[in-house]
Amino acid sequence: MSNRKGIILAGGSGSRLFPVTMGLSKQLMPVYDKPMIYYPLSVLMMAGIRELAIITTPDDRAMFRRLLGTGRHWGIKLTYLTQPTPDGLAHAYVVAEDFLDGAPSAMVLGDNIFFGHGFRDALQSANRPGPGCTVFGYHVSDPERYGVVDFDASGRVLSIIEKPKNPPSSYAVTGLYFMDGSAPERAGRIQPSARGELEITELLLSYLEEDLLQVEHMGRGIAWLDTGTHGSLLDAGNFVRTLQKRQGMQTGCPEEIAFEQGWINAEGLRKQAEIYGKNDYGRYLLGLLDDQGTGRRQPVANHGR
Repeated sequence: MSNRKGIILAGGSGSRLFPVTMGLSKQLMPVYDKPMIYYPLSVLMMAGIRELAIITTPDDRAMFRRLLGTGRHWGIKLTYLTQPTPDGLAHAYVVAEDFLDGAPSAMVLGDNIFFGHGFRDALQSANRPGPGCTVFGYHVSDPERYGVVDFDASGRVLSIIEKPKNPPSSYAVTGLYFMDGSAPERAGRIQPSARGELEITELLLSYLEEDLLQVEHMGRGIAWLDTGTHGSLLDAGNFVRTLQKRQGMQTGCPEEIAFEQGWINAEGLRKQAEIYGKNDYGRYLLGLLDDQGTGRRQPVANHGR
């Protein structure tokens, strides 16, 4: 078990998805057949993290708790924290300071979906012990929309620039951050930006200034999906549906990951399957039990889930 703790940032108003999100948290909306938050939750579980905090708004906290519970049914422990106003991504570390209690952390944004070959290996690499921060660079066609990594000729990171007019590279920083135990203290030193937020870029630059920032490249075999607009949310749902229909395997399935990790046993998995009755999700979980020991379904090392 990793001593690293997890953070899922699921706050904000989801204004880009209005009017759909005027009465419902964006991260509770469906991405095909599962709530959006199942996907970032699965990422942290795949990294071997069992103690996690969900940071959300005061209004949405009860809904997340009703959906996810204590996490015990997945062999994990969930804590619920609130961020009353959207004060920036780096502010999540200030909110989570007591929860982290000096432990290293992995934070994932609640509207990010990852999937692909080699993703589990990338998580394990980033989860290595020691000081510093690891983020993931992903090649995009529109880098001006993101925080972009500036490299020198040898591939060394020079800077990270937020939404540059003239991007120095095509590598955007994804919404997945592995940081050491100094992150809350560093976040507390950041001055609010012009828009009144504690910017994650400033937090990353504090590590870079001490030569403690590592950027891992996500290869072509990994998909990174943002679900912040109506179109991208629909695209993500269609992507997940296509994968699941083609492969016959789930994406973003906490029960399967918990079972593979040995955090729940066959009886625990069966109880979860019975909750879903005879729908496709429940049948899939029961299929994991049917295939146990037969070799028909091999553990998938790249759930992206």
